Amino acid sequence: MKKRLLAALVSGAMLMGALAGCGSSTAQTSGGDTAQQDYHIKVILKTLASEYWQYVGNGCKKAGEDLGVTVDVIGASSETAYDEQLSMIETTLSSSDCDAMVVAPLQAETVATQIANADLPIVAIDTAIDSDKVLSFVGFNNEELAALGGKAAVEAAKEKGWDKITAIGIMGVQGDSTSEARIAGFKQGITEAGGEYLSAETQYADSVADKAVTCMEAIIQAHPEGVSIIVANNDDMAAGAARAAAAFPAYKDTIFVGVGGNLAGIDAILAGQETMTIAVDGYDVGYLGVQAAVDALNGKTPEKFIATDASVITAENAEERRAEVEKRLGSN
Repeated sequence: MKKRLLAALVSGAMLMGALAGCGSSTAQTSGGDTAQQDYHIKVILKTLASEYWQYVGNGCKKAGEDLGVTVDVIGASSETAYDEQLSMIETTLSSSDCDAMVVAPLQAETVATQIANADLPIVAIDTAIDSDKVLSFVGFNNEELAALGGKAAVEAAKEKGWDKITAIGIMGVQGDSTSEARIAGFKQGITEAGGEYLSAETQYADSVADKAVTCMEAIIQAHPEGVSIIVANNDDMAAGAARAAAAFPAYKDTIFVGVGGNLAGIDAILAGQETMTIAVDGYDVGYLGVQAAVDALNGKTPEKFIATDASVITAENAEERRAEVEKRLGSN
């Protein structure tokens, strides 16, 4: 970083360097070697106000420790605080002490426009950004993981004795690419397994558990006879929906499905509320995102899509998953 500032002073181009934002050459030596420990990477998450995103953030920090770089993790106050995140991104792009940015966008299309003139390495995590400025996307195929969950849910519903299997989704933010991809995946998996996804009755709860409770109450009112499957955008929402339905006998055999595999979701499964979760490894998403940024700074070309695995967690393997998540949440 000191070398870049010195070079800027010598050339008289200090103002132009500041306007250009965060450069990626802060630690280059005259021989082309890289002092990797001087890199400063800014990570901007969708929020830090949930267990899942804390999990992702811990993965980012651990990568920084292992790779010898400085990693700052920030996030919006909620997953609907769009302007707040856009401001964080703008500040990062105009900063003079940032070498690369890792971002989980709340509004991918808007962020794509925002970074159009960026001149630093950018890695997207969790949600893809359609921009040639993004060197790599680290995450999972949301349609595929939701389809996996949809199929598993139908099989579980059959085991519970449901004859006609219907499903309703309580999803995240309407229009969000991740949420919409998961709807498509759930519908595909449920349909292929012999169930029916009631698309017209999809509810949106902004990825917030309290709002999911309200959505579930509306579903119960509309379907006093019960619904076979409730799929949710995350574990907090699935657990909230299950709690809202607990007092209604028609819903005692309903299959509640979440996404994430966080501690709250696992505990809900062990308590007999949430039936299953599609566990995604947010820790690895964060770790690999920072690693891709460091690779780019070191002159390597990261893979355009770095995929992480998803797995179905039920009462049978929830304890094992819990131990793994606890270990990684304790990492810094």
